[in-house]
Amino acid sequence: MVKVPTKLVTWDEIVEWSMGLAEVIKKSGFKPDVVVAVSRGGYVPARLICDFLLVDNLVSLQSQHWTEAAKVAEKAIIKFPYTIDLRDNKILLVDDIVDTGDTLILARDFILSEWKPRELKIAALQWISPVAKIKPDFYYIEVRDWVWFQYPWTRHEDTTQFIKRILVEEKEKREWTFNELEVKFRESYGIYVGDVYFRLALRTLVELGVLDVKDGKYLVKVSR
Repeated sequence: MVKVPTKLVTWDEIVEWSMGLAEVIKKSGFKPDVVVAVSRGGYVPARLICDFLLVDNLVSLQSQHWTEAAKVAEKAIIKFPYTIDLRDNKILLVDDIVDTGDTLILARDFILSEWKPRELKIAALQWISPVAKIKPDFYYIEVRDWVWFQYPWTRHEDTTQFIKRILVEEKEKREWTFNELEVKFRESYGIYVGDVYFRLALRTLVELGVLDVKDGKYLVKVSR
């Protein structure tokens, strides 16, 4: 049984969803002067939205909640806060997904308080409606059943964390073959990221001292 339902998102889907989201925004009549990307997840969608809406001005603000793939931190925080004057501007705040909504709420409140825009609206590719604390002004896909969206810009990071979590959960097993890890990964997350990313993640875990390699097998050095 899959432990963490995961959707492997492709680059083509990101372009399609961003274009669709831009059309939703256009139809509303809202024309932003500045697009603000919620980094890190909102970077790519925000840039695509700028392209599809022909918006020249793009800035970013790092509001962070998820510290590990599919695991939530205790609270959202603004990293590297700074102030700019946007008093005469209409702002479109863009993120990849509204899950709990905590990062977006924090970013929205910070911008309204510190940057003082004339108007602010929120856009996201996905809105997980059963768990989100806020509904974005614009979204492309409503998700009714929770799923972890594995975006292409976090493939290495997520894959590394997912494998490490397998090693922790299977702490009695101290030796793995590549095929065993691959099978367990598919069982746990219902996806496979391809050999290139999988081998890169394993190499990263070796570099981090979590794994060692001997005679073609992966030996667990750290169980936490």
